[in-house]
Amino acid sequence: MSDDIVLDEFGYDEPTLDKLFETLKKEVISSSENYSQEAFKLHWLGRKQGRLKVLSEAWLKSAPPEARKPLGIRFNQLKQQIEAALEAPATTTRAAQAGASIDITLPGTTRAPGIPHPLLKTMQEIVAVFHHLGYSTNLGPQVESDFYNFEALNFPPNHPARDTQDTLVIASQQSRPSRDRLLMRTHTSPVQIRTMIDQPPPVRIVIPGKVHRNDAADATHSPIFHQVEGLCVDTNITFSDLKGTLDHAMKALFGSAVKTRFFPSFFPFTEPSADVQISCIFCNGKGCRKCKHSGWIELLGCGMVDPAVFAAIDEQRAAQGKSPAYNPEKITGFAFGMGVERIAMIQHGISDIGHFYSGDMRFLEQFA
Repeated sequence: MSDDIVLDEFGYDEPTLDKLFETLKKEVISSSENYSQEAFKLHWLGRKQGRLKVLSEAWLKSAPPEARKPLGIRFNQLKQQIEAALEAPATTTRAAQAGASIDITLPGTTRAPGIPHPLLKTMQEIVAVFHHLGYSTNLGPQVESDFYNFEALNFPPNHPARDTQDTLVIASQQSRPSRDRLLMRTHTSPVQIRTMIDQPPPVRIVIPGKVHRNDAADATHSPIFHQVEGLCVDTNITFSDLKGTLDHAMKALFGSAVKTRFFPSFFPFTEPSADVQISCIFCNGKGCRKCKHSGWIELLGCGMVDPAVFAAIDEQRAAQGKSPAYNPEKITGFAFGMGVERIAMIQHGISDIGHFYSGDMRFLEQFA
């Protein structure tokens, strides 16, 4: 078809327009197969002599007013087809036009919107380590009751240990019993309780998620942060199993040369409890400013599940009509918890936790 066709010679009725534009569409397909992508784009969409521009200006200028709308609609459709041909690989266009079969069972092409946030990436790395050890992932709500967040974890009301986890309480809860009052969870440990109530041992879970505490923001603290906790419950689980598991995890995260050591500590829901330190990855344990010249960095807490927690679990299971399953004379287990921000800061040498939440592209682009 020539660019200088005058539509007045053919008329502006719908069948004539359909026939003319069908011919143009076939020409688009043919040129997309035979031209390079750049030549195809210049031929159809060139700013001065592009075929689409020349045709639309000539035909719309000579068309009567009542014919301009249907002409404009068809030119827009033609432009969309040209742009689609530019985006699609030439091989795909040829196969589609030739009627080649497409296997719809194959996964489609996906476009990733960007890169994972450094916190999300670190959380996924931690979870993957425990998946390789046979743990599964469990999740739970961020708004919890006092029972799941504190009481079932051996934090009785007015216990001083609650001061270490000053929480954000949901408004208008005063009329409820204390154990039913809602709050923003201070750790992901309530998911441990929910899991044990729902299922008997063995249990091996890892729990990533966001938590909230009434902490003032500074270089190492934030009122919103992320945790990954783990729970292993079965028969004959010992503290040696806990040490071996965490030693393996730390080596997987920080390198095979890293060492671990355990110090006695206190957590209401574990007994005995321990803090875990790793040898400083910046100075190889020799002592530097980052490890306060000790050669060690404190990283997480852990311990054997307190029998009082098992008692609370069986009490709740009985209330729900389930049989007891957590007799501490037969069942043992361990739990651990680590801050994702803490590990990400060590991995990447970041000194201020606030960088993770700032949305500053200059910071985030370093992880692309």
